[in-house]
Amino acid sequence: MHDLHDLVTPETVVSGVAVGSTKKLFALLADVASRVYGLDATLVAAQLAAREKLGTTGFGGGIAIPHGRIEGLDAVRGVMMRLDKPVDFGAVDDSPVDLVFMLLSPATAGADHLKALARVSRRLRDRGFTAKLRGAGSADAIYALLAGTEARDAAA
Repeated sequence: MHDLHDLVTPETVVSGVAVGSTKKLFALLADVASRVYGLDATLVAAQLAAREKLGTTGFGGGIAIPHGRIEGLDAVRGVMMRLDKPVDFGAVDDSPVDLVFMLLSPATAGADHLKALARVSRRLRDRGFTAKLRGAGSADAIYALLAGTEARDAAA
């Protein structure tokens, strides 16, 4: 499965975001998760920060996948952000990050969390795909790419 339609909704894809630090980025990601998924924003931001202290989730090429497990979450969920100005993430290649896919999983998700993380990572390692994400004109266009609706519409 190449698309990520089961992880994001149009409301969880945000473009044109300006943040000056990972702390502000985590707060903004948590705010979206709170609004759309009904989660405690403070808890989400704290989980992301705690995970980041274990090691960077910036895996190179301007991409980061901050992630965490959240008590009370019903399924694996995501939030995608394209930043206006890249932020330092301490990424493995020292490149600042402009594409961020936050992945949240239920506390007991285990294998589902790892499978979702692998799917997102695989998709975002595709340089052609990330170029399309960076070139997309709107959050709706980014969502269409993530959800695979662009390919489905073209095939119809």
